Amino acid sequence: MPNLTFSIVTCTWNSEPYLAQSIESVLAQDYPHIEYIFVDGGSTDGTLERIRSLKRPYQLIEGVRGGISRAMNEGIRAATGDVVAHLHSDDYYLHPRVLSTVADHLERTGRNWLFGRIMRDVDGQLLAEKFDAPRYSYSRLLRTNFIPHPATFARRELLMKAGGFDTNLKYAMDYDLWLKLGGLGEPVQLDEPLAAFREHQGSLSTRDRLPALNEDFRVRLSHVGLNPVARAMHYARYYVRRKRILQAGVSA
Repeated sequence: MPNLTFSIVTCTWNSEPYLAQSIESVLAQDYPHIEYIFVDGGSTDGTLERIRSLKRPYQLIEGVRGGISRAMNEGIRAATGDVVAHLHSDDYYLHPRVLSTVADHLERTGRNWLFGRIMRDVDGQLLAEKFDAPRYSYSRLLRTNFIPHPATFARRELLMKAGGFDTNLKYAMDYDLWLKLGGLGEPVQLDEPLAAFREHQGSLSTRDRLPALNEDFRVRLSHVGLNPVARAMHYARYYVRRKRILQAGVSA
């Protein structure tokens, strides 16, 4: 059994309807070295009561305002484990071997971060992702974000070196961090689904597609450098994607 320790950070805000399944998926892990951290933004719906009913050690950081990026950064700062994962309150791990699988790959490869795949939870039904993820390269990641947040794990020291999540970003904070991590070292890429991402009307990805695209594009340009040909290609891809969103009926 690998000796790596994990810090699982779950950010909550009035999350009670989904939190139980997320917690159960962490408690079901067959890996013994887990630190569990909750970061709450001021819940009033029973979320805090559910967390406090846990029969195992946990850390609860309350009253964290200022957006999800700040909450995730607070979790990183509180973490003491070797590896940090952010599992949001409406997402969950797909099987009990997730952390042991991640630990084994990180120790065998000596790499500092890893990502797998997800399943989509749509009204309780697990569905495959809507695309086939390419093989990782930094240049491919610059073209599009294919790294799923709930299935990403990084050594705490690497996250600190990268500076954590940018609190000025509302949509593309994940993508920005993956690009920063990619600049520091290549990840392990697993084709196996590790986590479920719950899709619902409250998800930013389904509610604000055009603002998310715009922020995603600004992040991409900040990492692509000054090469005029490369920048022109990214501008071209952006306008194609923007046109598709507008044609689908999303107004600017």
